[in-house]
Amino acid sequence: MRKMYSFLYLSIAIVLFFLTSCKEPVEWTNYGGNKSNDHYTSLTQIDTNNVGSLKKAWEYHTGDADDKTQIQVNPLIIDGVLYGVSPKLKLFALDASSGKEIWVFNPAEPNSISAKGMGYFSMNVCRGVAFYKNGKDDQRIFYSASGSLYCVNALTGKPILSFGTDGKIDLHQDLGVDASNLYVASTTPGMIYKDMIIVGTRVAEEAAAAPGHIRAYDVHTGKMRWIFHTIPQPGEEGYESWDNKEAYLHIGGANAWSGFSMDEEKGIVFAPIGSAVYDFYGGKRTGDNLFANSVLALDAATGKRIWHFQTVHHDIWDRDLPTAPVLVNITKDGKKIDALVSVSKSGFIFLFDRSTGKPIYPINETPVPNLSELTGEKPSATQPIPSFFKPFARQSLLEKDLNNLVPDSSYQDIKKRLATYKTGNMFNPPSKEGTVIFPGFDGGAEWGGPAFDPTTGLLYVNASEMPWVLTMVDLKDKPVMTETNLVAGERLYKTSCMACHGPDQKGAGNYPPLIDINKKYNEEQFSTLLSTGRRMMPALPQLSVTEKKAIASYILKNESKQKENFIAPVRPSDEWYKMPYSATGYNKFLTKEGYPAVAPPWGTLNAINLNTGEVVWKDTLGDYPELKAKGIHSGTENYGGPVVTAGGLIFIAATKDAKFRAFNKRTGKLLLELDLPAAGFATPAVYEKNGKEYVVIACGGGKLKAKTGDSYVAFALEK
Repeated sequence: MRKMYSFLYLSIAIVLFFLTSCKEPVEWTNYGGNKSNDHYTSLTQIDTNNVGSLKKAWEYHTGDADDKTQIQVNPLIIDGVLYGVSPKLKLFALDASSGKEIWVFNPAEPNSISAKGMGYFSMNVCRGVAFYKNGKDDQRIFYSASGSLYCVNALTGKPILSFGTDGKIDLHQDLGVDASNLYVASTTPGMIYKDMIIVGTRVAEEAAAAPGHIRAYDVHTGKMRWIFHTIPQPGEEGYESWDNKEAYLHIGGANAWSGFSMDEEKGIVFAPIGSAVYDFYGGKRTGDNLFANSVLALDAATGKRIWHFQTVHHDIWDRDLPTAPVLVNITKDGKKIDALVSVSKSGFIFLFDRSTGKPIYPINETPVPNLSELTGEKPSATQPIPSFFKPFARQSLLEKDLNNLVPDSSYQDIKKRLATYKTGNMFNPPSKEGTVIFPGFDGGAEWGGPAFDPTTGLLYVNASEMPWVLTMVDLKDKPVMTETNLVAGERLYKTSCMACHGPDQKGAGNYPPLIDINKKYNEEQFSTLLSTGRRMMPALPQLSVTEKKAIASYILKNESKQKENFIAPVRPSDEWYKMPYSATGYNKFLTKEGYPAVAPPWGTLNAINLNTGEVVWKDTLGDYPELKAKGIHSGTENYGGPVVTAGGLIFIAATKDAKFRAFNKRTGKLLLELDLPAAGFATPAVYEKNGKEYVVIACGGGKLKAKTGDSYVAFALEK
């Protein structure tokens, strides 16, 4: 009898072993984890009890970082292979259990770039890749570098030459306008639907910008299958929201730069749309400006609009939707609803019925300040404000909110400056005296996006709370009859560069100073930079050779070149591109010591119950080491999102202090804090291979003046 039971137990054990062995591993198959974009994994090996024992499993160095690079990539892990992108846009494949390199594809190699040459290859930011599989032998990686969408064999790392032209398509094409001399790139990966890849783009934010239309391409041929006009044309829904009926011929932006989510069963792709250009002056685009700043639901097969909801009317604050919405399931009045949640830079939570777009709870059109001192500007009289969820970030900066951690002289300085600005309402129009933008140009929420736990209904979103000041100045675009390169260079700097680098060239926010740039660049190198762009800086191909020469003489302080007469280019005049005003840059409101002018926290992690609206917990995220030493837990600005696991954890990096943290997802208690080789301004990915759970984070630094890095670091439990 004992032998019979022993045989029975052995048989059961063998069956269980084979069932376990045959089980598909849980991986990270899409940007954001899956097409729902919920950053959720069902893995449980790492949990609240053992996460403190997490150790580095492997580290991969790309070897191509420099003092200006970043890595914002959320890598994919499919069939045991990790696919990532390096600081200089090299696509690579690694063994996901060891970090051992399998192959590398370099789009900047001479045989991979256009006939224009290396000088025209733009180093844009890349946040990830998309993966297509049709059987064992047809596996494709799609990702963007410079202005092209590449199709690469996932098994070999070689371009698939039958796609587009020699394995890539030019994203400047197929927009319905001549965008060849405009900045077009794709920073966030597209979405695969059947045999198509749906793509959005990043475009310039000044007046001369390409439209941000959404396009779908055949994954095998690269032929465009459909296009959705985010700036509607005559006869299309939303066309009436533009007062000037020729606006669609000239206005750019309204682009899906931050990715997509998808309900594959319903065949719906969801897109967050950015603002229309110019970002801070809308006098040449009066009206609500659909589909800018909208959550869009499109038929994934045809590109036809199913529904939309505009979250900001006539945006003049750069409040584009920063991340793709998340597919969620909620319960209301005992009824389960397939819903969609979208978070904003302003700290709002918008919740919709996924199929119809109807708000689950009222979103009220609320009167806001709408008188502008800028000639021609017509701000919207109302803005949509959610009524159910409280904002997850502060939205108003008053004297009582100022930073009192600094010496009194510094406090009095920010108090005096605040008194000169327009503040107190997040919808105060841009002004010449300065308008406070809070929680900030970079959130509230940002491109990392939130995580959602489908087992509990909790949404986890990290937020930054940094005040900025938006100041507008008059522009004189017309040149005088005769100009030197110095005079023309200063004029062109104000129209093309000042909005980012400031009137004094000292830089602002994440934009670097230009004061000593003549120590790094000569005229030829600087002109090439203007042609190609780099990272956050868009290319400026619309500038002529003589205009680039004039700007170079001005910025590089080349006195001999400055004295030469400027030769104005002969080109058709486009009044749409001539703005009467410009911003003086992206200027943070800081104390003399360099801290935010608002009292902490400056970064938070929030857990919100989507069923009840309750803020379950809120924790400060990140530290300034010198303040932490004094016992002050301040938080920092943060870029990159969280992931949530069935093991009870929230994993997140995102902070300037280069830490990787794990929190108890139920209580918000900090359970783990590890040092990274550089700040992880990216979203982690969680996966398993050979029965072992890993969490990996890209450590590229670079933002917030943090040191740069070139590594991907994976953590796991030691066995």
